[in-house]
Amino acid sequence: MPASLSVDVLCVGHASYDLIFAVPHHPNADEKIFADNLLACGGGPAANAAVTVARLGYQAAFAGYLGRDLYGDKHYQELVEEGVDTQLLVRGAAPTPLSTIIVKPDGKRALINYKGDTKALPAEAIDFSLIKAKVILFDGHEPHISLPLAEQARKQNIPTVLDAGSLHDGTRALMAKVDYLVCSEKFACQLAGDENAALNQMAKIAPVVVITLGEKGLIWQRGNQRGAMPAYPITAIDTTGAGDAFHGAFAAAIAAEWDWLEILRYASAAGAFCCTKIGARLGLPTKEQHLRLSKSVI
Repeated sequence: MPASLSVDVLCVGHASYDLIFAVPHHPNADEKIFADNLLACGGGPAANAAVTVARLGYQAAFAGYLGRDLYGDKHYQELVEEGVDTQLLVRGAAPTPLSTIIVKPDGKRALINYKGDTKALPAEAIDFSLIKAKVILFDGHEPHISLPLAEQARKQNIPTVLDAGSLHDGTRALMAKVDYLVCSEKFACQLAGDENAALNQMAKIAPVVVITLGEKGLIWQRGNQRGAMPAYPITAIDTTGAGDAFHGAFAAAIAAEWDWLEILRYASAAGAFCCTKIGARLGLPTKEQHLRLSKSVI
């Protein structure tokens, strides 16, 4: 590792390898169906967010785990080719987590995740002492390294973001320790039954809360201010990775110190673009693709 590593956004958490099948409908019990398309690529919330940051023209680093296997090698090469700094990436004998994603024509999806005996990294697995990041993004899937890093970031006044896709031990532990709690509608409903109750509850523990609602846009609370924003009008092909793109762009815009509503528009455009492509990794926008969509009026 060099004397120091300076990036705009450090993304900490899950990396997997995705197998995405496009199907006419989700299969019923004992039904055999044929996929219309297959895509294989790297995935995982924090890894996808790091690629989003890099594609948008910012400096990104990823901290997490990949196995020393075929899927880990492929994903590692993708990160390198995307320009994501991988010096904080841990490789090991345990397998790379796999995700099978089944996508219907309307963009709705079903996911199957497999981690085998791969465990979360221990607290001492990564030395963060030499990393200098403007923003740190967590997805909650590596809680042992994330919790002390979140505490360190707070002491150093480094903004932190939590991508809370679903309610589990990692997101539950981090939700009160970040500056920006950005969650999905699924997380909100798991936490409090509906998004409005969740917004009220989360606003008591985090300075800024955003709940993404898919095609319904988003709602937010920042201090005593509260608002909503509609989604960009697109035709969804596959919603896989839309949240990852949103979070990556959100963190990049915070690093760039944009105004609050511009941050939300910037992130919303990234999430919307991702829905227009099959597969999360292929749907993460470049700077030029993002610019074209963000010119739309919402």
